Amino acid sequence: MEKFDTIDRRILTELQRDATISLEDLGDRAGVSRNACWRRVKALEASGVIKKRVALLDPAAVDQALTVFVQVRTADHDAQWLQKFATATRSIPEIQGVYRMTGDLDYLIRMRVRDVAEYDRLYQKLIEKVKLRDVSASFVMEEIKETTELPV
Repeated sequence: MEKFDTIDRRILTELQRDATISLEDLGDRAGVSRNACWRRVKALEASGVIKKRVALLDPAAVDQALTVFVQVRTADHDAQWLQKFATATRSIPEIQGVYRMTGDLDYLIRMRVRDVAEYDRLYQKLIEKVKLRDVSASFVMEEIKETTELPV
């Protein structure tokens, strides 16, 4: 599914806000019957537009209120190092995102932790698994905007 019509966009918008919405209510909001809505949702899932439906947790409620952005520079840029780095970062559940960057920075890691001491424990764990040239962490003081919703 490459193009979305207005109905698909409404369905995607509503599901991003609340994936527990009933098909009846979702169809009403999108302007289609329950069965037509179900078929569209199934098509969006089959095409990979809807990757999965999840519950979003309050990080503070699960004792992971501190967001850390870790900037990584490496001296190695070969496939073997990248595989080792990918395996190491995927093995640490507190790491929520790892991005290969353009410019001066090689990688950016986004993680959620309880506190600075937990960040340090994870940092030590990471450098045991893979060699890094330069690591710099920035701790989020205030979240001004954070969303998982994509404009569709």
